[in-house]
Amino acid sequence: MRKLFTFHVATADGYYEGPNGEFDWPVVDDEFNDFSLEQLDEIGTLLFGRVTYLGMASYWPTSQATEGDPKTAEAMNSIDKIAVSNTLTSADWQNSRLLSGDVGAELARLKEQPGKALAVFGSSNLTVNLIRQGLVDEVRIMTMPIVLGAGRSLFHTATSRIGLRLLSVRQFESGNVLLTYRPVS
Repeated sequence: MRKLFTFHVATADGYYEGPNGEFDWPVVDDEFNDFSLEQLDEIGTLLFGRVTYLGMASYWPTSQATEGDPKTAEAMNSIDKIAVSNTLTSADWQNSRLLSGDVGAELARLKEQPGKALAVFGSSNLTVNLIRQGLVDEVRIMTMPIVLGAGRSLFHTATSRIGLRLLSVRQFESGNVLLTYRPVS
C-alpha cells in the first residue's frame, strides 16, 4: 500500500501566503534543497489542486528553473503528476493528467497499488478534503522563521477541527522546522 503525505510551508504565524498572495518569504538554502530532493525521491505521484498545479506548471519546466535548481527541476518535471480539478480542461505539464469527479475513490485505488508515495504539495484545500476522507497518512509542515502578520492561513478551508498527532520534528540550521503529523479522527 502506498502512503499519501502532504507537504506545506508556513510562516511561524501560520500563513502560507501573504495578504496579497506573496510567496517571497520561504527560507530556501542548501539544506532545504537537499531535503527537497530527499522528499522528491520518496514520491511516485504528485497531486496538486488547480491553483498550485498552474503555478508549478508555469515555473518548473522553464529555463529559469532548470538553470537555478536543475536537480529539483528534473525531478519535478519527470515525476507523474495529477491535477485535481473540476474546472481545468487540460494538464499539459510533462507527465500530468487531470482527475475530477470522485477523487477520493480514485486516490484510494491508487493507494492500493504498489509503488512510491503519493504526495500533495501545497494545495491546502485539497489537503483538507483528503484528510476528511481519511486518505492522508502524514501531514508535513515546514515552519519558516518569519512572521507575516497577515495573509491566508494554511488550512483556511477547514470548517471544523482536524486532530493531528506529532510523529517527528526536524530542525534545520536556517531555523526552518519540519513537523510531521498523522491525522487523527
